[in-house]
Amino acid sequence: MNDAYPDQFSEAAAEERRAMVRGIVAGGALADPQWLAAFEEVPRHLFVPYYFVGGGFDRLWCEDPDPVRRAQWLHGAYADGALATRIRDGELISSSSQPSLMARMLEELDVREGQRVLEIGAGSGYNAALLAHRLGDDAVTTVDLDPEITESARRHLAAAGYRPAVITGDGARGWPPRGPYDRIIATCTLPCVPQAWLDQCTPGARILAPFATGLIALRVREGAHGKYAEGRFLHTSAYFVPLRGTQPPPVRRPHTGALPRRVSQNELFRFLLTLTEATLDPREALSLWQRERRPERERFGITVQGGRQWAWLDDPEGPYAWPLPSG
Repeated sequence: MNDAYPDQFSEAAAEERRAMVRGIVAGGALADPQWLAAFEEVPRHLFVPYYFVGGGFDRLWCEDPDPVRRAQWLHGAYADGALATRIRDGELISSSSQPSLMARMLEELDVREGQRVLEIGAGSGYNAALLAHRLGDDAVTTVDLDPEITESARRHLAAAGYRPAVITGDGARGWPPRGPYDRIIATCTLPCVPQAWLDQCTPGARILAPFATGLIALRVREGAHGKYAEGRFLHTSAYFVPLRGTQPPPVRRPHTGALPRRVSQNELFRFLLTLTEATLDPREALSLWQRERRPERERFGITVQGGRQWAWLDDPEGPYAWPLPSG
């Protein structure tokens, strides 16, 4: 905690934070002692001085005159759930992600001391604080398109005693002045993998990002024709706000009315539908899904190479591949 910003909730928050961390550990995340230390020490409540509940119609606030509502705010700040932090014209544009999912993503990022990380989507600043706690301020850059979001993230980070680089800009373009990067982590869903990210990565870099309704983990390599990236989806599901600032080609939304309800609402089938929505008719997707015995997310992957990118099942050069918009 920065002494310049006295925290009246410090003691109660520490108790709530310990409970949050115990829950995350019990759920199987935070095996890495350094990430465990980050979650134990970074005060999440300083990054969410207010958030919205009840579908965005009710705001819980740290300065609410009602002590009961203040207590609700603090407890919610350390609950293992996503918090809606910014709503504009009825649309959610920024949130603080579920802590257990953040823990899993940070562990999957597989960082090492001395590496530089680019975060796409500043959000509340909490994820950047966890990264800065682990790697140091100078190693972390976080980018967001919205100046209101970056300004509040910068303010929250300073209140907690962290000062990574917070940049207002189009995350799809990365941020070359602070590169090259060894790791890129996105906290927003991608329509495609931006080529600019590969260009700003070191060979061997890892990119972790929400895609469709899952998390794709890509490894960047140097090939005969420049950098390319390839990797598989992780097991976990992931739902984030979309990356803004890009203009991807329009895709059609699948109509699932003709499909059996139990199938159309199956999470793994919805993942396949979302991944292939520009290419496969829902009935074709269902036929594939049944033929391949309801494949898990880990059987799917993405390749970015030679100015094009595609999703695939089991093998990048196999029979099941679907083109994705170019980045």
